[in-house]
Amino acid sequence: MDAKPKTILIADDDKAIVDSISDILDILGYEVLKVPDGTSVIEAVKALPDLILLDIQMPGHSGPTVCRQLKRQASTKDIPVIIVSASMDIKQKAEEAGADDYLEKPFDMDILQQKVFNLLNRQL
Repeated sequence: MDAKPKTILIADDDKAIVDSISDILDILGYEVLKVPDGTSVIEAVKALPDLILLDIQMPGHSGPTVCRQLKRQASTKDIPVIIVSASMDIKQKAEEAGADDYLEKPFDMDILQQKVFNLLNRQL
């Protein structure tokens, strides 16, 4: 059994959202990395997180741009990405960006937990 906690990278410029997601994931035993913008994600993925929660609207690079970039690189293409947004067409944007799943804001924390769990425990 792998004793090391799974690492989840949260990229969102809304501090309140980052803090609430972070608190939940913390309680669930995940290691949480936080970045406030799309540009920082590129640096943060060097730590090779197990999953990335990516906001669509952020300073620097947008979530879909970052997602496409991650999915093109050999070292990061298998990291599951969940696009998070209040945007009406989030499903389409997430699919176009190559994200593994999406989450509409405002979201239910139980749904967040379920999506995170499902992606972290899927068999590649």
